[in-house]
Amino acid sequence: MTFGTDKRPDNRIKSKMLNQFIPTQESLLPKGVKDFLPLKAVKIDYLNRTLAEVFQHWGFRPVVTPSLENLDVLENGLGAGLRERTFRFDDRQSGKLVAFPPDITPQIARIFATRMQDLPLPLRLCYSGRVLRHAEQQAGKDREIFQAGVELIGLESAEADAEMITMAIESLQAIGAREFTVDIGQVEFFNGIMAELDLPAAALQNLREAIVRKDNSELKSLLEALPISDRSKEELQILPRLFGGREILDKAANTVRNARSQAALDNLDQVLDVLDVHDVANHLTLDLAEIRSLDYHTGITFQGFLPGLGRAVCSGGRYDNLTARYGRQAPATGFTFNLLNLLFALDRELENQVENRVDVLLFQAGADKKPAQRIARALRNKGYSAARDMLPRDLETSLAYAGKMKFTYLMIISENDQPLRLIRVADSQERTLTLADIVADEFILNPAGDK
Repeated sequence: MTFGTDKRPDNRIKSKMLNQFIPTQESLLPKGVKDFLPLKAVKIDYLNRTLAEVFQHWGFRPVVTPSLENLDVLENGLGAGLRERTFRFDDRQSGKLVAFPPDITPQIARIFATRMQDLPLPLRLCYSGRVLRHAEQQAGKDREIFQAGVELIGLESAEADAEMITMAIESLQAIGAREFTVDIGQVEFFNGIMAELDLPAAALQNLREAIVRKDNSELKSLLEALPISDRSKEELQILPRLFGGREILDKAANTVRNARSQAALDNLDQVLDVLDVHDVANHLTLDLAEIRSLDYHTGITFQGFLPGLGRAVCSGGRYDNLTARYGRQAPATGFTFNLLNLLFALDRELENQVENRVDVLLFQAGADKKPAQRIARALRNKGYSAARDMLPRDLETSLAYAGKMKFTYLMIISENDQPLRLIRVADSQERTLTLADIVADEFILNPAGDK
């Protein structure tokens, strides 16, 4: 007896058909934003808390900025680059255009100029928050940026600039970074050279881009076609090579002689003198061709880099004219960390820094759960984290759950006032104790030897 061909689809076809209707992780979110599950989230929280502690030790006080700004107000503090990357939309309540800030520093400048007139200078302010920026259409480009930083408003001294650089270095050390460099530049050195060139804007931009890329051949080709003096050509050609230690200051001073650039070198020399007191020279590199900073910078700039990551984890510098855009002139300097760049660069190192565990999961059979609830409360009063396993399951299943959810201990509460059993989840090592032990002043959940 012969049967006809089986018309049923095979499992591969079924799976393909089903997947057409199940959204992928990538399709559920707009490009450039992410979910952060507990392990990543606790690392971000650790970075935020550690940086905030460093900021506090240096005398900085927190401010919280809003997630929305009126576009016309916000744009006062944004250069052309950030204006183009700003998310904006109509506010149905006011009829105005509003925007998600692409950077927090202009918000701090506005708050200082409009809300803090009665406070004496200097002001030391710190912050943590998220900003949104339009990003290029490239895989992996973040549009949501987690920032944490400081702003020092009211001081124009070299000591203030050195304080920012030293704080950035101490912050990197505090979060566990072992190898890193901080590249220091001075935008006025470059501006002094460019101010002497009588060239169209397009030609100046081409020169700038070649210098940023440190493309010596392209720079040479551009200079050969420009009607500028041989001295100007020499000054521009040396810029990409002004990278290294303090010795490049003499090389720069012997080549670039305009007063504006010379004053920038003097300022940089003064900042380095202060940094010597802080004993951070082994982390520093000078880069007088570093001019890719935000356009509100007016003097010292710097960026922090970690091995294996081609983009900066922190950036900052002096911005003496920004607050004036909101009606109050004051010298200022500051820096910000990109927390997602830090997370990416230090992901493995942070495994040893963060604690993603809950101390105790309490297991109790039977109908009366009050003993477990009382013990959980006693543990929390002692400063430990504790949760009761509320699902009706056996001890073996509860222990497996404790392991998967990274509880350090499973505490078993028996009936009839029997001693409590405390099982260390990692290796099943067990000891007994009583409620009286827990409430005693000398109680320690992790006694010596229980590691």
